[in-house]
Amino acid sequence: MLRVALLFALLLSLPTEMTRAADRPNLLVILCDDLGYGDLSSYGADDLQSPHIDKLISEGMKFTNFYANCPVCSPTRAALLTGQYQDRVGVPGVIRTHSENNWGYLTPDSTTIADVLKAAGYHTAIVGKWHLGYEKPNRPNDRGFDHFHGFLGDMMDDYYHHRRHDINYMRLNEETITPEGHATDLFTNWSCDYLKERAQQPEKPFFLYLAYNAPHTPIQPPEDWLEKVREREPEMTETRAKLVALIEHLDHGIGQVMDCLEQTGLKENTLVVFTSDNGGQLNAGANNGPLRDGKQSVYEGGLKVPGAVVWPGKIEAGSSTDFRVLSMDLFPTLLAAAEVDIPDGLDSRSFLPTLQGESQSDLRNHWFFRRREGGQRYGGKTIEAVIRGEWKLLQNSPFEPLELYNLKQDPEEKNNLAKKAPRIFNELSAALRRQIQYYGEVPWQKPGVIESVD
Repeated sequence: MLRVALLFALLLSLPTEMTRAADRPNLLVILCDDLGYGDLSSYGADDLQSPHIDKLISEGMKFTNFYANCPVCSPTRAALLTGQYQDRVGVPGVIRTHSENNWGYLTPDSTTIADVLKAAGYHTAIVGKWHLGYEKPNRPNDRGFDHFHGFLGDMMDDYYHHRRHDINYMRLNEETITPEGHATDLFTNWSCDYLKERAQQPEKPFFLYLAYNAPHTPIQPPEDWLEKVREREPEMTETRAKLVALIEHLDHGIGQVMDCLEQTGLKENTLVVFTSDNGGQLNAGANNGPLRDGKQSVYEGGLKVPGAVVWPGKIEAGSSTDFRVLSMDLFPTLLAAAEVDIPDGLDSRSFLPTLQGESQSDLRNHWFFRRREGGQRYGGKTIEAVIRGEWKLLQNSPFEPLELYNLKQDPEEKNNLAKKAPRIFNELSAALRRQIQYYGEVPWQKPGVIESVD
């Protein structure tokens, strides 16, 4: 099995890796949930205030072409943590509690970045939302994480009660817990607790994956934060005001985490990534800037997200790039920054040269996006997109024809050129078919759970 072989190889090199570990940077990945491309001040929003995230972005490199692997949660998270297209690790759609509504199963033999970093001498932790499995062998502690303090499930039905389908998915490692408080505050506080603990062991670098569930629905900000927005923006709709308050509360939490990083003396040797798992949900009040559509969609508003990387002394503060990257490209980039060998066979590519101000060729010729979903809207089928250069071919419904857009001339995807550019259309549709065949090698449903229908 690929995962077993890789781990064995990594363990053989463990003494050397441990010796080098103390000189490596700490790694902190902050992933927001459904944060839209236009829902930060630094990305053009004029009706909300995000000073802490804006400050974080200003201290490093801002990306204007950061793409999520998928327009919904689980697939992007699977891609980010494995460096593979989500279909290659069994997660083409959202992992859910009930099998009849589940569209993914993280393959047991896939290797996570936590596996690799742990074998290289890092202490590995996740705080917040997991959403890649509910039971062994697909819980965080089974997949390379030394420490898990957070929520196993997909979404919370209530930010204060922390339940999904009346099931308590809150965990401290494998122990079920019942904490009190707003989930954003809990994840912030638990991250700060972790940073303070790691500051006491500076000889061992850490990888912290902080995955907030905000601003995912239900849009439930603390009441005092909502009142601030109502007073400041009296003309704002209630739907928008609630989302703005939830984002501003999230911004405050991220500011606290960054303060903890500085106060513990860890900041100067920590590489920080900030991004979102997919675009904002429009009917929840999200703003994806000028981009078309939002969460669930393979138009730009569902795929393009805020993104920034900060590394004091290594990445120029205040820099910006239009270099295109995918969520999964963080896997080899972080390993390269940590001087850890990158496993063979990944779909992802390192963009560390770009972060260090060096010129770099495009990471790939074709950029693929895919999502599988149920219900009558999707019928268990997929929606897909492929980008090559300035051209984008997509099918946003499994029951509608393919569409073709030129993103350079038409970034808002208004002018369908499917019939006006037949050569490009045929080339991209052929590339998409080949990619679907590539995906088809990997099953994505847990064995023995689904019965055939007569």
